[in-house]
Amino acid sequence: MIKFLYMKGKISDKARLQHILDAIYEVESYASTITFDEFSRSSEKKFASVKQLEIIGEAAGKITKETKSCYPEVEWAKIIALRNILVHEYYVIDENILWNIIIEDLPELKEQIIFLENRLIE
Repeated sequence: MIKFLYMKGKISDKARLQHILDAIYEVESYASTITFDEFSRSSEKKFASVKQLEIIGEAAGKITKETKSCYPEVEWAKIIALRNILVHEYYVIDENILWNIIIEDLPELKEQIIFLENRLIE
């Protein structure tokens, strides 16, 4: 059964950037119409947001060094580090920090990724 869940083969940087954008759009759909208090009380929205941030970090970690070096304004290392914290230090996630990432950092990242994706050739 597991082999059906695992995609083999090389995924392009452009496809990985689209994965990042898709995850950002998902988080936006969870958080765009609610307040921090509503977010804080919704375990579904928190856990769904964490999962999407993990996907963003995982995809960022798979982007080639060549692409990353051409776009140093994207904070690749911080994005990947966040993924590692969310996965391995899940018990210390601060809701306030999580909310600030969603509200303050993701919009900027979205703009950077759209810019980058539009410049990459498949």
